Amino acid sequence: MLSILVGHSYSIHLDPKQLERAKPYPPLATLQVAALLRARGHRVSLYDAMLANGGAEYERCLTAAAPQVVVLYEDNYNFLSKMCLAAVRAAACTMVARARARGARVIVAGSDVTDAPEPYLHAGADVALLGEGLPALTSLIARLDSAPSAAVGELVADLGGVAFLAEGGRAERISAPRGITLAEQPEQPAWDLIDAERYRRRWRRAHGYFSLNMAASRGCPFRCSWCAKPIWGNQYAQRAPEAVAAELLYLKRTFDPDHIWFADDIFGFRPAWVRSFARTVRAEREPVPFTIQTRADLMTEAMAEALREAGCAEAWLGAESGSQRILDAMNKGTTVPQILTARERLRAQGIRVGFFIQLGYLDEQLTDILATRELLERACPDDVGVSVSYPLPGTQFYELVKEQLAGKTHWQDSGDLAMMFHGTYSSDFYRAIRNLLHEQVTIGQLDAACQRSHYQQARRRLARRWEALQWRESSYRTAQAHA
Repeated sequence: MLSILVGHSYSIHLDPKQLERAKPYPPLATLQVAALLRARGHRVSLYDAMLANGGAEYERCLTAAAPQVVVLYEDNYNFLSKMCLAAVRAAACTMVARARARGARVIVAGSDVTDAPEPYLHAGADVALLGEGLPALTSLIARLDSAPSAAVGELVADLGGVAFLAEGGRAERISAPRGITLAEQPEQPAWDLIDAERYRRRWRRAHGYFSLNMAASRGCPFRCSWCAKPIWGNQYAQRAPEAVAAELLYLKRTFDPDHIWFADDIFGFRPAWVRSFARTVRAEREPVPFTIQTRADLMTEAMAEALREAGCAEAWLGAESGSQRILDAMNKGTTVPQILTARERLRAQGIRVGFFIQLGYLDEQLTDILATRELLERACPDDVGVSVSYPLPGTQFYELVKEQLAGKTHWQDSGDLAMMFHGTYSSDFYRAIRNLLHEQVTIGQLDAACQRSHYQQARRRLARRWEALQWRESSYRTAQAHA
């Protein structure tokens, strides 16, 4: 059996926005791979980069584990891993080089690895997994167990879904159908390998409570034009509701979290599944409030009621825009009335609602932005997350703008918020819009709390700032017309 160090490269210390937000979660996909390899009898240790600050901790892990194989498997449930942040890629390549310098064989996997394996292979990785890569991973580990010094060509012979360096230093891909491999997936991540107290201290210091993460499903069957799916494609697979409930109860009894974040792209999908999950949790009388992501068009009255019964405290909707024209261009498949209805149905069940908003999609005009402002004013969500359109490789959106991408092809970190293609407005303009939309939601909360005097004052100030922004936009248009 092999000594294997399983790890990942995403640290909140590489991402100032996430460091300030202070909501770190353990790497679910990395822990699942650790459980998978341990179930096959290997000696598995974990390097969790999330709270690590600098490379010293990784070096200590390498020294303590003395691994024959290092598997850097990025957390596919962390949406930031899809964004291929430049700081994280650099950290991963450094980790590859350090492992290789110690004589370990190195296997890498993740969204950025799938899109661009070359930097990782040139840093010293033996093999890059394409997509989820679990069948290829288990085959590679079995071959290394039999022949630890085998050449890369021997390791990848007859394997699909991998990339490696061929002669001359050229990256060669052996493609395989992308998708979800349920047979390879363990029922529960290797939770015992995390330092739960380290996470608890960070959460309690910043927020006064402790949250852990779970996943009840993998993938998403919808086809929004900007959403990258390098790992699971357009497939969607749910775990049994009883198994999900059992894991939640395990986390409650073992780590006593105050809250659970379900990292699924879409939680529940059908009311019947959510009700089965709720029955199992309620039977044990150990509910834990949780937060989910979902879609407006899935939020029937039955779904909203089932979520309340299951213990859902907050739901985030991919609203994206208040302009139907932009939603249609995105191939979102939802309507503005559906967004408003979903908000009301969740509110009626006492569930907080957050909206994800995306600015700067192709040909978005000021009228579309003002429609988004109107959506927030009418819906009055409890929270909002605002970003600008990010062209991810493999998406329809990327194909539309790839000729416009110049030197900047990745954000350095999640707070970058820079336009990487020729949008209607500048990055600074969209940052100003982001700030106004956040303020719009804050004012809505004042209104909901019946703090009328503060609400009226804040609303007047916000109206003046919107007027100033519209004047700025009008001046920009005039200058463009005379250019």
